[in-house]
Amino acid sequence: MTAEPTAVHIAKEIAHERSLISGRFHPSGELLFVGSEDFQVWRFRLTDDSKVAYPTEAWVRGIVFPTDEVVVTGGYDGRLIWWPTDGEAPAAIRVVDAHHGWIRAVALSPDRSLIATCGNDLAVRLWSAADGSLVRELTGHERHVYHVAFHPDGESIVAGDLTAKFRQWSVASGELQREFVMPTLHKYDAGFMADYGGPYCLTFDPTGEKLAGGGITNVSNAFAGVGNPAIAVIDWASAAESVAHLSKAGTQGKAWGVVWHPENFVVAATGGQGGGWLMFWKAGEKDEFHAFNLNNTARDLDLHPDGLLLATVHHDGRIRLSKMAPAA
Repeated sequence: MTAEPTAVHIAKEIAHERSLISGRFHPSGELLFVGSEDFQVWRFRLTDDSKVAYPTEAWVRGIVFPTDEVVVTGGYDGRLIWWPTDGEAPAAIRVVDAHHGWIRAVALSPDRSLIATCGNDLAVRLWSAADGSLVRELTGHERHVYHVAFHPDGESIVAGDLTAKFRQWSVASGELQREFVMPTLHKYDAGFMADYGGPYCLTFDPTGEKLAGGGITNVSNAFAGVGNPAIAVIDWASAAESVAHLSKAGTQGKAWGVVWHPENFVVAATGGQGGGWLMFWKAGEKDEFHAFNLNNTARDLDLHPDGLLLATVHHDGRIRLSKMAPAA
C-alpha cells in the first residue's frame, strides 16, 4: 500500500508512567522498544500493549538490532548493552564501557555486523556486533558528537558535532575522507557566548545520494533553546547543503527524529515550545506539504517496516502510532 501522508492520523496511543526519549520498531514490526526517563528500556507488544522492562539503569537514546534475537542499547552512562529481544525477565548478555560520558547515538551498519557509537568524549567508535570487541576509534571532533550514521553502501561512516561540523571516515581503514558542515544546524549566540545546534537525528536517503540532519535553526536564545525545527539536506557527492526543510508556520522547537521514506519524502518529529508535530516535505522543497499536530512534544521517530506506521515517543509518557493512510 502506498503511504498517504496527508491522511495521517493517530491510530493508537499507549500510555506509560514516565516521559519517553527514544523508540525503535523491532524488524518484525510486532514490537516497539522504548527508552524512558525511569532508567529502563521497555519492550511493548503492539497487539496487546503488554510491556517488559530492560533495566538499563540509564537514559537511552540509542537502540539497534544486530539480529532479530538481539537488541543493543546505548545509554547516557556510556554503556553499550546487548540484550535478548524476548523473555519476560531479560538479562544483559554483554556490557561494554563504550564512552566516558553520554552515548548520544548508536548506528548499525547495513550488513548488521558493526555498531557505531558517539558521545560526549568527542569520539566515534566501531564495535563488533557479534562479540562487542572494539574494531576502531575515530577521532578529530572538538565538540560533543551528537549523531552518527553509516552510508547505505557500508563503506563510509559520518558523524556530526555540536557545531554541525561533520567528519567522514572509511569503515574499512578508519581513514578520514573529508569534513563538511551543515550551516543551517548551528548558531553562535553572542549574548550567551554559546554554540547551539548539531544533528539530533541523522539519516541517508535510500539511494545514499542525500544526507539529512535534523535539529534547530534561527536560534534566538541559546539558553532557552528558542528556535525553529529544521532538516538540513547535504548532497553527498559535493558535501554541500542543498536545501533546508523548514516550518512555514514558524513552529518553535527542534527536530528530534527524521525518516527518509522509501517513497522519497522526508518526515520529521518535532518537539519544544511549539508542541509536537509530524512534518512532511517533498524532496528538495523548503516548506512542508503537510503538518500534523501530535498534541505533545515528540522526542523520537521511527518508521514501521510496513512503510505506513510512524511511532513517536513523547514527554507526556505516551507512544503515538500514526498511520499514513485514511482512517478506517
